[in-house]
Amino acid sequence: MALPLCSAAPPTSIAKLPAADQPARITGDQAAVLRHRGGLKRTVDFARQRPELFPEKCLAEARVLPREQKEAVWDTWKSFLDYTVALEATADFHRDFLLLRRPVQDESFLVRCAAHFAQHRWALAFIARADNDPGMDVFLNEPVPELGLPKGTYAQLKLRHLNAVHAAHFGALAAYLRTVGSDVSPALRAIVREDEAEIFRGAIGKTELLTAKNAIEVLKRTGGSLWLPVQSGIAEWMGDTKVRRKDASLITEAQARELRPRLQPGDVLITRRNWYLSNIGLPGFWPHAAVYLGTPEERRTFFNTPEFRAWLRVAVEADDFDALLKARYPAAHATCQQPYHGHPVRVLEAQSEGVSFTSLEHAVEADALVVLRPRLSLVEKATALVRAFHYAGRPYDFNFDFATDAELVCTELVYKAYEPASAFTGLKLPLVEVLGRKTLPANEIVRHFDATFGTPAQQFDFVLFLDGDERARKAAEGTLAAFRETWKRPKWHVVSQTLPKLK
Repeated sequence: MALPLCSAAPPTSIAKLPAADQPARITGDQAAVLRHRGGLKRTVDFARQRPELFPEKCLAEARVLPREQKEAVWDTWKSFLDYTVALEATADFHRDFLLLRRPVQDESFLVRCAAHFAQHRWALAFIARADNDPGMDVFLNEPVPELGLPKGTYAQLKLRHLNAVHAAHFGALAAYLRTVGSDVSPALRAIVREDEAEIFRGAIGKTELLTAKNAIEVLKRTGGSLWLPVQSGIAEWMGDTKVRRKDASLITEAQARELRPRLQPGDVLITRRNWYLSNIGLPGFWPHAAVYLGTPEERRTFFNTPEFRAWLRVAVEADDFDALLKARYPAAHATCQQPYHGHPVRVLEAQSEGVSFTSLEHAVEADALVVLRPRLSLVEKATALVRAFHYAGRPYDFNFDFATDAELVCTELVYKAYEPASAFTGLKLPLVEVLGRKTLPANEIVRHFDATFGTPAQQFDFVLFLDGDERARKAAEGTLAAFRETWKRPKWHVVSQTLPKLK
């Protein structure tokens, strides 16, 4: 770190956590390993399903891919690196499991073992597929600015997983696994054994051949030094919880209070939290979006024009907007009346706990924020909020799959609340393909705003932008022009603010 970010640094190892906090951290890390392993599996499955991108058999010579296919390969590589870094960080946090007492020791070991095996299994699978195209080695070794990674990352991933030292590490973990009782974390253990079996079945032997084939070339390319994100400090803070500035965000609660008069029901809040795992698997600088509801009183004041009241009486036979919400979704309406950690509910957002009513203070407890206002009538904004209430309580969609309504990711709530329909103009937000699935990264909303600004296609008005600065330890209001450039920032923009520049 270039600057200390808090006086009480968070623990960097499971052994440094208070004993009373260890079980909860282990439970969270177990869930994180399963999610990130799933992300690696989906990435490799996508590669296997797209032979036009990743050939099934070795090609005689390198191909020149068209731009669209290059972007698909690039997105696949970025996702693979994202989940790999997250698993490495989790494994590293549990490196001192031997200092713990049983049964916590065994549970911590299984987290480390599962993270290591998952990385190794899917790295070998990805390398085996990618290496069928001789040109892929060159392409994937180009810099990845979105992740702050330098040239040669693919070569070094290969060196990491295709060498005798790594194989010995795997063997040591596999041997220790035999000492862990079968009743310890059975769900995680089953995944560990599956990955172990697959590594033994398909990788042992092949690993040595691949290593012999690539080691000299890799060492030449890297100058004999091994570089991975975790070794430059990028991954040390990537765990299942916020690990730097743990009790403070750059946007203060006082700033949150000052926002209230400037917000209107139906506004879209887009935020960034610099040090959270929630950024994993989400492309671009902006990872999160939410819908501003306001309080019942704020909604009554806002939805109170003669035209709107006439629409309520004729179209939905309601006296006021909240009466409509209560009639349509009584349980959700009752929930949104309850304070959220001592603050009134003003926001609906999809977070890891599901689609939840939260406070403005919670929603903007972040390091950067932009508020965009849909260019829609009061009736259309009210319709969007009614739709949003329909999804309250549904689980979070860790697969980022817009094809189903059963689970929702954060931007999916915004997308489906404002999705155009008959007699409803809504917002035409562009879906993009990530690993074969149509989705809407929050960063894409900002990119679309920038691309359409000042044209008939512009769908939002700019309300405000709070831009965080890690070195200054604060967020300050930024200009419209500055905001329009933010979607171009590297995904790990925070690294460039706080760590020495990568060479």
